[in-house]
Amino acid sequence: MTDPTLPRPEWRNFYGRRFGKTLRPSQKTYLAEDLGTLRPDGIPVQENPHRIPLDLARVFGDDRPVWLEIGFGGGEHMVHMAATYPGIGLIGCEPFINGVAMLLGRIRAAGVTNLAIHPGDVRDLFDVLPEGSVAKAFLNYPDPWPKRRHHRRRFVTQDHLVPLARALRPGAEFRIASDIPDYIRQARAEVPGAGFRLVRDGPVPWDDWQSTRYEVKALREGRTPHYLTFLRR
Repeated sequence: MTDPTLPRPEWRNFYGRRFGKTLRPSQKTYLAEDLGTLRPDGIPVQENPHRIPLDLARVFGDDRPVWLEIGFGGGEHMVHMAATYPGIGLIGCEPFINGVAMLLGRIRAAGVTNLAIHPGDVRDLFDVLPEGSVAKAFLNYPDPWPKRRHHRRRFVTQDHLVPLARALRPGAEFRIASDIPDYIRQARAEVPGAGFRLVRDGPVPWDDWQSTRYEVKALREGRTPHYLTFLRR
């Protein structure tokens, strides 16, 4: 077995944007002042690729249930869930720095404190999450990678789903929201193979759902959102 404290022989590829339009001065302030305190120590990055298991009790100060949001976009759903469930700890991963800045502004406005942020690839977090440590995971409006040759980059492939399944405890929920029919098709086909069973499938969102700007855009452009719930076996 590979020693998890050893660096990888090669750093993995990343596909997608990391930066968008120029940040506003206030957003630059959020990044400079707030991100450091919300970013868990020990997540490997290219400059320091060592993989030591993350101490989640240290991240949140106790042994509360931990949830994970994969690609939080502008942070609407993440802040809503943190405010609705103050007894949980929620880690969000998002490589797009403009989205990180938007989330930090929403955190300030809402005053929530039970959040942690990894401003990077969720696969880096999977490297250090203890097995069975996450109680719920969310994948809301992921990058659809619409071209067929790019479908392997979608999150709903075994390269992503197997590490997610390892991190989730048995019985944990994995929720997916998307407005792309082919993405939903692929999720139905791929997710069960990683150790999940489908328990909910339809156009009606969850009772505690918070719409996002991506969903608003989808509805405006005439696309119908769809919601899937899987349980970790």
